[in-house]
Amino acid sequence: MSFLSNIFGSNETQQTTFLDHLAQRRTIYSIGKNVTAKQQELDEVIRKAVRLSPSAFNSQSSRVVNLFGQAHHDFWNIVKNALRQIVPAENFQATSDKIDSFAAGFGTALFFEDQNVVKGLQEQFAAYADNFPIWSEHSTAIAQFAVWTALSEQGLGASLQHYNPIVDEQVAQKFNIPANWKLRAQLVFGSVEAPAGEKDVIADEARFKTFY
Repeated sequence: MSFLSNIFGSNETQQTTFLDHLAQRRTIYSIGKNVTAKQQELDEVIRKAVRLSPSAFNSQSSRVVNLFGQAHHDFWNIVKNALRQIVPAENFQATSDKIDSFAAGFGTALFFEDQNVVKGLQEQFAAYADNFPIWSEHSTAIAQFAVWTALSEQGLGASLQHYNPIVDEQVAQKFNIPANWKLRAQLVFGSVEAPAGEKDVIADEARFKTFY
């Protein structure tokens, strides 16, 4: 029985499918490489999720770099080396273990926002200039969530990380990233090796108001 069936009863309809996928998507830290889907198939899943994600003024400012195989490991080596410079040596083992747990995954999606698109909109619609950087953040968040949910639908686990800006320069050099692409987040994904724990949800009264 699905998450929604437990709430609303067993008469689940096709219209509840999307909400089921939202309930299934969780932060999974224990991931691995036991993935049956091909890299090309997951690459297309990610691309399609981003293409279908809405953006302010249909700006389509989100950019994504998908890393598999050695490229995936190269990225997490960049992160580890960057952290080695700022984390005290006596505390680094825990940091190293955490990064290794991400490298154990199957792939990583790097999310960027094209600042040329943002600046172009600011020039074209001057009255909204201050809002476009904010709306750009909304756009990448939507794209990240769409990809995360789409990967969950494929049976994969993922967690969203933010090692920008400390790795921005090295990542740009390694993967030939245009200067106008601004790194915003990293979604690491792979097989689910251990499920997520129970998720605490605050009371509706603290989050919602409804008026009729």
